[in-house]
Amino acid sequence: MKREVIGALCGVLVAAGAPVLAETAAGTAPTVVELYTSQGCSSCPPADDYLRKLAAEPGVIALALHVDYWDYIGWEDKFGSAKYTARQKAYAHANKSNTIYTPQMIVGGVDLVEGTNPETVEGAIRRHQSASPAVNLHLVRHGEQVQIAAEANPPLTAPLRVQLVRYRPTARVNILHGENAGRVIEYTNIVTAWSNLGEWDGRGDLNLTAPVEGDEPVVVILQADGPGRIFAAAELK
Repeated sequence: MKREVIGALCGVLVAAGAPVLAETAAGTAPTVVELYTSQGCSSCPPADDYLRKLAAEPGVIALALHVDYWDYIGWEDKFGSAKYTARQKAYAHANKSNTIYTPQMIVGGVDLVEGTNPETVEGAIRRHQSASPAVNLHLVRHGEQVQIAAEANPPLTAPLRVQLVRYRPTARVNILHGENAGRVIEYTNIVTAWSNLGEWDGRGDLNLTAPVEGDEPVVVILQADGPGRIFAAAELK
């Protein structure tokens, strides 16, 4: 397991053929699992393999965010981004920790699991899936636009961030240097973009449209600030 001490942080639709639909409704809301990983981390391949299994499970949106803070040890992660390192640090800060780990899985925005621990992750997923969703989220794709609609019943007491995520479903990487030198590793659901579309107050209905160019799957996540609890998520493959 790798760790890094981070210290204190300062804080109009265009129709193109039949639309593609996705939604969350009562009893069917998927659970988001974020894996923070690195091609330069020898402890990460078991977690990468486990994420591939999670991605095949119904009711789970599994996302791999590759960090960049192990690039210096001999191999630059081809999918690594400082943005994903910053997101992981924000989770640590929100949980009053000054340490980040790879691999680390975060379930539903609130359960932080260090290392590869399927029993703990699956227990957290079951808890999230057994809870009644506070928000219903609906997506409709028209060509290169996605329409996002949501409603909360009862209304929420704090706003949520509306986030749009794109990912590459799979990639096989031949790692030539660093701790995993000589290994060929298959990665799953590699996040290629994570953007904030704005805030929704959670009182009135949410209706907005965002561009989604290309064929990569689309995920929309409604999350409390912090980052904190993920109230709703939906996916279009």
